[in-house]
Amino acid sequence: MKRCARCGELKPRAAFASKRANLDGLQHRCRECAAEADRKRQEAMGRTVPARGAVLEGFKHCQGCGVSKPHSDWHRKASAPDGLASRCKACRAERGRRDHLKRRYGMTEAERDEMVASQMGLCVICLKAPAVHVDHCHKTGRVRGVLCFNCNSAIGKLGDDPDAVRRAAAYLEGIAWKPTLVAPGVYQLPS
Repeated sequence: MKRCARCGELKPRAAFASKRANLDGLQHRCRECAAEADRKRQEAMGRTVPARGAVLEGFKHCQGCGVSKPHSDWHRKASAPDGLASRCKACRAERGRRDHLKRRYGMTEAERDEMVASQMGLCVICLKAPAVHVDHCHKTGRVRGVLCFNCNSAIGKLGDDPDAVRRAAAYLEGIAWKPTLVAPGVYQLPS
């Protein structure tokens, strides 16, 4: 038995969460008092918190979208008390995309959407497919535009080299690309 530091009630040891840093290995507050304090803290920060017992068995409340969803809509997290992540799969995916844009390209979703709108929603190379992939210079990191998957990967496969792109265009237009023999064993490439 242990006395809760908040409510003062004497409760069994199972009513307290573990905390290895404390001498007895348990939290000072019981689980109910700790949950109530956490709920008040969340509400003070402006987050919506479901009332105790409002979430059905087999469901969990998402801190991201504020909706209660079944356990199948959550990623596993071994370190969490219930074994599930704090945000549902959809919220984690959306946050991952947003964080990737900021970390990789230094831009927000609104800035990317503004670029797509300025391109009328189409890839600026093929003018057919929707623009969905951010294109950037691998040397400077500067964002050049938003392309379709095929055009973005084609530029990448050509090594972001404008000369290679010009040679590819000349090849497609039927212009022969043949080196000229200048001396024995020495060839001059067409410019």
